[in-house]
Amino acid sequence: MTKDAVKRKVRDILTHYLEHSRYRKTPERYAILDAVYSMDGHFTLEELGEKLETRHFRVSRATLYNTMKLFIELRLVVRHRFIGQTKYEASLDNKDHIHQVCTICGTVTEIESPSLTESIMNTRLRRFRKDGFTLYIYGVCSVCQARITRMNHQTK
Repeated sequence: MTKDAVKRKVRDILTHYLEHSRYRKTPERYAILDAVYSMDGHFTLEELGEKLETRHFRVSRATLYNTMKLFIELRLVVRHRFIGQTKYEASLDNKDHIHQVCTICGTVTEIESPSLTESIMNTRLRRFRKDGFTLYIYGVCSVCQARITRMNHQTK
C-alpha cells in the first residue's frame, strides 16, 4: 500500500470513529494524523510538534498528548517505552517487528528475523487473541561497545 493510500485509510478510520462517536472533526486531529503518517520510524511528541510547526500548524502539548491517546485507542499509533524515553510509531502499515535497544546510548534499530517471527506467530496463547507483536532486545550497540573497548585499553 502506498503512503498516500495508507494516509487515506487512516483518515477514513478516524472520520468514521469521530462521526460514529459524535465527536468533533477538528483540523488539529487531522493535521496530527497526517504528520504522524509522514514521520519515518519512531518519534517523540517533541519531534511531532516540530513537524507540525514546520507546516505552520501549532498545537499545545496537551492537544498532542490527548490526540495521541485517541490514536493509540484506535490502533493507528503504537507507543513504545524505551529506556528513559517514550516514542511513538504509526501502526496501520507497520507489521510485527523486532527492536534492538542500546542500554547505553538509547539507539533503537529494527531488525528482521523470519525464524523468530514465525516462532512467535506459532506460539499458542491461552485466552488471548494475538493481533501482532513488537519484541525488544536490550544490549549494547557496536558504537558503544567500541567506545567501551577503547576506554578499557586506555586505562590499562
